[in-house]
Amino acid sequence: MPCFYRCIRSLIWRSCSSTTPVLGSMSEERWTAVDRYIVETLVGSDPAVETAIEAGRAAGLPAYDVSPNEGKLLFLLARILGARSILEIGTFAGYSAIWLARALPPGGRLITLEADAGYAERARANLVLAGLAGAVEVRVGPALETLPRLAREGHGPFDLIFIDADKRNNPGYLEWSLRLSRHGTLIVADNVVRGGQVAEPDNADPDVQGVRRFNEMIASDPRLTATAIQTVGTKGWDGFALIFVTAG
Repeated sequence: MPCFYRCIRSLIWRSCSSTTPVLGSMSEERWTAVDRYIVETLVGSDPAVETAIEAGRAAGLPAYDVSPNEGKLLFLLARILGARSILEIGTFAGYSAIWLARALPPGGRLITLEADAGYAERARANLVLAGLAGAVEVRVGPALETLPRLAREGHGPFDLIFIDADKRNNPGYLEWSLRLSRHGTLIVADNVVRGGQVAEPDNADPDVQGVRRFNEMIASDPRLTATAIQTVGTKGWDGFALIFVTAG
């Protein structure tokens, strides 16, 4: 190898090794600080979402909401797609629904599914506070029951589908998402890393097994191309999957 190339390679190696932090030096406190910096710098204050979160905490709801930077990612994905019709599986208190609905153009529609009537009621209230109730329909009931109804009623194909419900049923949610999608639909699935447990084939947790089966189904389906990204931050160690439907 010529000296010039050896020198360049050495410089690159030294630069990377001296500036890239190793995982062992990181901590949850540092992840949270970086998340806070990203939100303050790029996402900004969001009174509607903050009010919704405060109302949820006051009502004793658990902290299942997406983080502000994750919500902004959903908003950006929907805008990039130009999504006019969005399906959300798992509403909770409506935080992600607010982000997704904001990305809709005039006349666009979001249908969001929630199994728990109490969460659904809180989501509707939060959507009203955000001025988005007219663009969102909240349906109550187990998603594996409401999804077939959507198909029978002629809903879809949806441009974007966000899956964020009980992970043990992810395989069923994927099957119905494909029935309600088209070529070009983007499916986003949250919480697919589960603190690294997804890499444990013998893990007996039904949610872990649901995610693993979900991934296997994606990998074996020629209509789909996908990846998953690990994340760390205020929500701990987890990640999300992006699945693109290449054939209707």
